[in-house]
Amino acid sequence: MEIYQIRAFIKVARLGNVTRAAEALSLTQPAVTAQIKALEQSLGVALFDRSGGRLALAKAGEALLETAEQLVALGNQLKSAAQALQGELHGVLELGVPSEQPDFLRLGELAATVMRQLPLVELKTHVMPAEILADQVANGRLAAALTLAAAPPRGLQWMALRSVRYRVALPRSLADTLRKGGWRELAQLPWLDGPAGSHTHLLLRDLFERHGLSPRVVMRNDDQANLMALVRADAGCALLREETALQGAAAGDCTVWSNVHADATLGFIVSPDRAAEPLVVALESMVREVWLA
Repeated sequence: MEIYQIRAFIKVARLGNVTRAAEALSLTQPAVTAQIKALEQSLGVALFDRSGGRLALAKAGEALLETAEQLVALGNQLKSAAQALQGELHGVLELGVPSEQPDFLRLGELAATVMRQLPLVELKTHVMPAEILADQVANGRLAAALTLAAAPPRGLQWMALRSVRYRVALPRSLADTLRKGGWRELAQLPWLDGPAGSHTHLLLRDLFERHGLSPRVVMRNDDQANLMALVRADAGCALLREETALQGAAAGDCTVWSNVHADATLGFIVSPDRAAEPLVVALESMVREVWLA
């Protein structure tokens, strides 16, 4: 159960219309509907009566509406009190990040939020492979990290931010070699890979191991944020984020092979041992504000 889900419930209940509530919340209608359903599942009761094409408060919704409004009011009071304390926080926040485009990670928005809410705090980012990020957070050397992984790292607090899909991108010069080929032919093409333990390396290895194969790696590149430039230059094939691969294909810079994909999640990880530190609590709150508000 999340505060934003409760806000959606209150707005729909007061306006009596999902579309108008979505507009008031600056969300899409499906997003509001999904939040209401998630809240109902969490509470174990139906908040609205949807029979006959109508949307009206169910008995449970009527009974819980006042309490919901009180919770939101208390949440606002808590946020105000926390903001008053944030001005007293100072020091350095060590945040680990994967090698990816800053826009994709919303690092600019996060840095601006830290600067605004924690003026005495310096945000310092460290780019590392996914496995090293998890290890550095687990041993306390990093306060927290954004990471890309197929599954949440064990032993760490995990907050999922968004799902990410990766596609196989080929240089245009190699596209013809695979028109009638399959996985074995694909594995024999030159491949660009990330360093050991990086998200792209782990996803690429898993993709081929499912078929009992290994890709022929010709280059390992620490800078995973700019793989598209190497594919465009005919350096080799690569596993790219779907939006990057499809944009490259639309621009004629690469070819996307088949409908094959690898799925991962961008998440925020914190060590349970440091989760209660004031700076870490403030950072987690700002990550939620940037990604989940």
